[in-house]
Amino acid sequence: MCLNVKYGIWNVCEPEAGAVNALVGSGYSPLAAMVFAARGIRTGREASAYLDCNAPLIAPFQMKDMDLAAGRVGLAMSRGEKIAVFGDYDVDGITATCLLTDYLRRQGANVVSYIPGRLEEGYGLNPIAIRQLSQDGVKLIITVDCGITAVSEAELARELGIDLVITDHHECKEQLPFAAAVVDPHRPDDGYPHRNLSGVGVAFKLAAALSGDQDQVLADYADMVCLGTVADVMPLQGENRVFVSRGLAMLAHTGRPGIAALMAESGCTPENVTASSIGFMLAPRINAAGRMGQIGLAVELFLTQDPRRAEKLAHALCELNRQRQSVESEIYAQAVSMLPQGQLPEAIVLADESWHQGVVGIVASRIAEEFACPAFLICLDGEHGKASSRSHGGFNLFASLSALAPLLVSYGGHELAAGFTINRSSIPEFRRRICQLAAEYYQGEAPTSSLDIDCTVPPELLTIHNIDSLAALEPCGNACPKPVLMMKNLTIERISMVGGGRHMRLRLRRDRHSLGAIYFSATPETVSIQVGDLVDVAFTPQVNEFRGERSVQMNVVDIRPSCAAACSPETAPYRALLRGQLTPQEAGTLLPPRQTLAMVWRYLAGVHSPQLEETPLCLCRKIVRWTGKPMSLGQMLTCLDIFRDVGLLTLQNHRKTISIRLTPGSGKADLNESATMQRLLQAKES
Repeated sequence: MCLNVKYGIWNVCEPEAGAVNALVGSGYSPLAAMVFAARGIRTGREASAYLDCNAPLIAPFQMKDMDLAAGRVGLAMSRGEKIAVFGDYDVDGITATCLLTDYLRRQGANVVSYIPGRLEEGYGLNPIAIRQLSQDGVKLIITVDCGITAVSEAELARELGIDLVITDHHECKEQLPFAAAVVDPHRPDDGYPHRNLSGVGVAFKLAAALSGDQDQVLADYADMVCLGTVADVMPLQGENRVFVSRGLAMLAHTGRPGIAALMAESGCTPENVTASSIGFMLAPRINAAGRMGQIGLAVELFLTQDPRRAEKLAHALCELNRQRQSVESEIYAQAVSMLPQGQLPEAIVLADESWHQGVVGIVASRIAEEFACPAFLICLDGEHGKASSRSHGGFNLFASLSALAPLLVSYGGHELAAGFTINRSSIPEFRRRICQLAAEYYQGEAPTSSLDIDCTVPPELLTIHNIDSLAALEPCGNACPKPVLMMKNLTIERISMVGGGRHMRLRLRRDRHSLGAIYFSATPETVSIQVGDLVDVAFTPQVNEFRGERSVQMNVVDIRPSCAAACSPETAPYRALLRGQLTPQEAGTLLPPRQTLAMVWRYLAGVHSPQLEETPLCLCRKIVRWTGKPMSLGQMLTCLDIFRDVGLLTLQNHRKTISIRLTPGSGKADLNESATMQRLLQAKES
């Protein structure tokens, strides 16, 4: 069995028994109590606070400059000045634009909305738009979900006699734009207690400040605030939890023809709408309008009151999403074909003239995840290129782009996703410098994807009642994820394919318990499992309903070989060895005893394959299971380096896996001649 695990490291929490007992005593089910305790919640009161969806909202005027923003907008309304709400082309920006536009129109304001064309104008406030709005008689521009870095654009607006009110939620640069008001909870001088609002959340706060009745504004627009908050993956804590909870309730009985039509067209049933269905079903279709250069369809969808027109718009958005998926597949295949053979760089930077600017961000995300490194995809147009980038392993994109600002024409974004414009001639130097920054960040170790697991559970806890009790966690999303559980030592009894061969249904057994599981987008070949394998399974529990019958089902997240002894993923001493900075104590823990070297070699020699390719941790777990002896990942990697040094095998490091090929005819060698062994012995004695 050569399992292709998705996640290199499983971080499994161990709930404190006293906290579990206290929570059960407060009325929570044993399974819910274990999940809460694993997340640091110890009492029923703490659990209630964690789950609270009815906390009072914070006054909008606690946000820096909100009084100035509301004052300037109110003045424009009283004067009858023409106002433009200027937004962004993703779900957060679209909902923010539509919310504020609709609210101001209801108050009698002379207002237009403007979202720049992604392909023609790019992200954010830009000179083309400002000049056009000036010609149209606009006297006040209110930005939503953008504008915080628009320093030169703000100066142009001032020169043209247009006042600017900026509302945004992105990271600030050192210099703020000149404006009548700059409202952003990420301002260093802003004391607002809930910094992680979405763009539509900040726009909502401005509408609430203008109204004076925050609860009524939320009652009118909770659906839009919910959509933007979930789509922008904001943490579902504090006010965001209130927004999403009330928004989901509103979506279940939506009075907006456009949203109702989109839910029907995408197969999202109103009575079962969740944050997950927003993220996977509604948001991609709304985003498709901006990605494919037809942003007006999404804006009209939210604002129309005509049900027939809404149906046509919803159908058009779904068709655009299908086109987006096709273009995405083409760009992905092309980008992968451009990657260098052998050892991949610390960061992937690719450029092409034919790529679609609206889609490369999704492809960058796929590549970053698949190859476990930051990815930068640049769409070339003449002497310039516009890039979308996605992070991996905690690499801070915004900070890195700030460090390389002299190479860029412009940039913006945050830690995990960012965009920039660059001259074609600067791309090679950018590639060199960003790879250097990534190498320094990872310090010689390729970033390893990790899976956070709430706790290990026995099969007897997977009852319908216990799983139903986990509904108390809803809405689930960022910072309040769906529970991920682990069960150990399961035997695979049966494998069958469903969904036209795209998904895998499993029957698993432990002792007298037989459990059903579904593994989406996986096959026995891609996961490399077979009947009879002994595995650990990470999963989300769910209750499956079919023909009126309810049954327990495990929704598989990842599978790995079961392991009988301790197998630590620790690699810090090994990384110190590679850097030549090993302490005597680290050398002592890393130096493999002769029996450990023999054990690893016997396992490798017993593999009936000319070449072994594995994720390192998966290989380590299988060796430990085979021998029943504990071993750390760093120690196993050291053993492989020693064998390589003396010619017993060849070793290639890929981004997520290692390839091992035993040297034909080799069986004996003096391991003391290994350079790795010598460095360890010297470091231990120093």
